[in-house]
Amino acid sequence: MGHLNQEEPDISTYDARNLLVLEGLEAVRKRPGMYIGSTDTRGLMHCLWEIIDNSVDEALGGHGSHIAVVLHADGSVEVRDDGRGVPVDIEPKTGLTGVEVVYTKLHAGGKFGGGSYNATGGLHGVGASVVNALSARLDVEVDKGGATWAMSFRRGVPGVFAGDGADADFTPDNTLRKVGKVAKSRTGTRVRYWADPQIFIKGAKFAYEDLVGRARQTSFLVPGLRIVIRDERGDEVLEEEFFHEGGISEFCEFLASDTAVNEVLRIQGEDTFVETVPVLDSKGHMTPQDVERTLGVDVALRWGTDYDTVVKSFVNIIATPKGGTHVSGFERGVTKTFNEVLRNSRMLKNGDPDVIKDDVLEGLTAVVTVNLAEPQFEGQTKEVLGTPAVTRIVNKIVARELKAFLTTTKTAQKAKAKLVMEKVVGASRTRLAARQHRDTQRRKNALESSALPAKLADCRSNDVDRSELFIVEGDSALGTAKSARDAEFQALLPIRGKILNVQKASIGDMLKNAECSSIIQVVGAGSGRTFDLDAARYGRIIFMADADSDGAHIRCLLATLFFRYMRPLVEAGRVYTAVPPLHRIELVSPKKGQDKYIYTYSDPELQRTLAQLKKRNVRWKDAPQRYKGLGEMDADQLAETTMDPRHRTLRRLTVDDAEASADVFELLMGNEVPPRKEFIIQGAYEIDTELIDA
Repeated sequence: MGHLNQEEPDISTYDARNLLVLEGLEAVRKRPGMYIGSTDTRGLMHCLWEIIDNSVDEALGGHGSHIAVVLHADGSVEVRDDGRGVPVDIEPKTGLTGVEVVYTKLHAGGKFGGGSYNATGGLHGVGASVVNALSARLDVEVDKGGATWAMSFRRGVPGVFAGDGADADFTPDNTLRKVGKVAKSRTGTRVRYWADPQIFIKGAKFAYEDLVGRARQTSFLVPGLRIVIRDERGDEVLEEEFFHEGGISEFCEFLASDTAVNEVLRIQGEDTFVETVPVLDSKGHMTPQDVERTLGVDVALRWGTDYDTVVKSFVNIIATPKGGTHVSGFERGVTKTFNEVLRNSRMLKNGDPDVIKDDVLEGLTAVVTVNLAEPQFEGQTKEVLGTPAVTRIVNKIVARELKAFLTTTKTAQKAKAKLVMEKVVGASRTRLAARQHRDTQRRKNALESSALPAKLADCRSNDVDRSELFIVEGDSALGTAKSARDAEFQALLPIRGKILNVQKASIGDMLKNAECSSIIQVVGAGSGRTFDLDAARYGRIIFMADADSDGAHIRCLLATLFFRYMRPLVEAGRVYTAVPPLHRIELVSPKKGQDKYIYTYSDPELQRTLAQLKKRNVRWKDAPQRYKGLGEMDADQLAETTMDPRHRTLRRLTVDDAEASADVFELLMGNEVPPRKEFIIQGAYEIDTELIDA
């Protein structure tokens, strides 16, 4: 075994000289992901939020009412506010001006001591300095004390630029310059910066839509704050202004897209808790100390007729998209209160199981906000709140206020509270019924017997891409359709007359309805939020109803069922309506190779066809046959015109805009009669009375 040559470096040693100590902002440039999450568009936007949030914190403290964000054409971004302005005096410990401390020192800011801010979004004191470290150029202007003060930085180093833009010549200099005079009463801060191309990837750019969404959200959370977003990067300047006095109640209404079951309920309260925090004593030692904190809770919630849940949560107006202790407390409080009130009011009997969180949250839109000093987040990106005491306090306040609403004796509110409780109980029963149905299906599958309805005439093929399910109106058409179909890949499910209008009915009533439940069962992919497109048993679903007004109504009801409870099928373009013919022309003596029968699908088409036949001197049996329903056709005719893929016509149902489609279904099939009446009256003027077949 040889010896190590002392001349060569030994890569196996690891001692103090191998350690690299990163000073200040150098650390940020070396590991930007630790501070801003990533160096793509998301990280770029995170930097902008840090600067905007500093301005918002001023407004939150009552020191400002205007914020403007401008995306300049040269790639820079500017944030202006009318807050108190960054301090410009000398900070005694460092001997630097307040501006330089805020923009160059990590963990330095006005949010550590208790003096200047109570509840803020800023927390770690790294926001502005991190943005500065990751900028090729950053300019700060502060209006304070009757003067305008200015300072510039390149990648965190203070200095002076000889011209405009990030590429201008730069001379290091940490003097805070006085560049103008303003009225004594005028205060505010303007920050303009150019993100550093050495740090951010080439494709990273400021997202206008994200900025607008965040500005709208903030204006809801800070009532009375006016936010202007301006984008000067394109050929056309875009500008939007946000201002909301209604606060989170207005936000809750904005987020909800369904019909309300109750008006927005506002829950507010305040409580204190004791937190042990390390405090720096006069000798420079960290000693644990108990601090009393105040927690403000403000929640807006409303239930709607739909089954989707939207819960937005915020801590000191910073969004916490992944929730945290405040959301846990809210969910626990709501679930516990419903169980208590439903038991007391006998809406849940002794043998009934408790309602669970999912039942209570079904159709709920809620905005949960808490305000507290020095919240504990998980990581600098502040996506999850971790302060443990918040769960207990939010739970207590929500339970107290919600119980007051649900047990109210005021007549108007009592009716709304009952509707909400019925919705929750309905959701619970539906869940239990669906579970029971699944268990039954599993048991039946285990015994190798089919759980599908007896009236389904299934196809032999298991190939989903090829198989088709025809939903046929009426038993009379079913007999003919059975003979007309290709049993290899075409399945038939008959329905009796008009099914339930599911837009008006509750989900429980829908599942109780024999026709609706058998359709959902046969499709085999579940319904509502649990719908699984990959589990669907057929590649195409085809509605086959008569060509008259009743048939049109049945197709409309089926479309409503699929759009409301099996929407992914519609969005995937797998739902169709068959187009049966309206007339049959029988030719008297067809020539060789000519069909004996010609089918037409509308009155204008019939007139055109007859005119062409007359022109060609082709005779037909007088009075072409008009089909009143599918039952009048024999199997060959039905196969040829409506079911055989080689000859038939199908009309695909598509959804270009889900929200607009939902509004149309609500207008035509929902509970509100006046808008529908107006729609019908409007349409009446556009009908040609000559075409009415009476």
